[in-house]
Amino acid sequence: MQTFVLLIWLTLCAAQDAREKHIANSLTLGAGVLALAFLLWTDTTWLGAEGAQGGWAAFLALAFTLPGYALRRLGAGDVKLMTALGLATDGMHLLGSFVGAALASVCWLLLAPKVWPHMSQRVRERLRYLGPGLSKKQPFAPFVLMGFSLALLWIR
Repeated sequence: MQTFVLLIWLTLCAAQDAREKHIANSLTLGAGVLALAFLLWTDTTWLGAEGAQGGWAAFLALAFTLPGYALRRLGAGDVKLMTALGLATDGMHLLGSFVGAALASVCWLLLAPKVWPHMSQRVRERLRYLGPGLSKKQPFAPFVLMGFSLALLWIR
């Protein structure tokens, strides 16, 4: 059930990021505060790992995303998204999400020029920021969703 809730949350973040190239603070900070409160209250993460694992994963998320933010490759919403994901999961899920997001991103960069023209105009409009060649800075949350899904399949 907890995994399902995380997938719904990541789907909402991914949809908003792909549509607006922005993730609302209510989604990122709200999830982060809830994950931190749960972690402090129960000394476990949302997925059941030890509390120290959640803290370590949040630290890793910051270590991996802050350089991208400083180089303007990631937005503040991406940093908050990954930190909240770290607090809710553990290091393995977080690292799997990063690796899966990188794989999904590379696949999309290779496939998008071939697939994009065949998509309906309505879908292209809703996912306009994922369009090939539109920007060097793609929305990150859709790839995190794919990465987390791949990590779930790999870990479980």
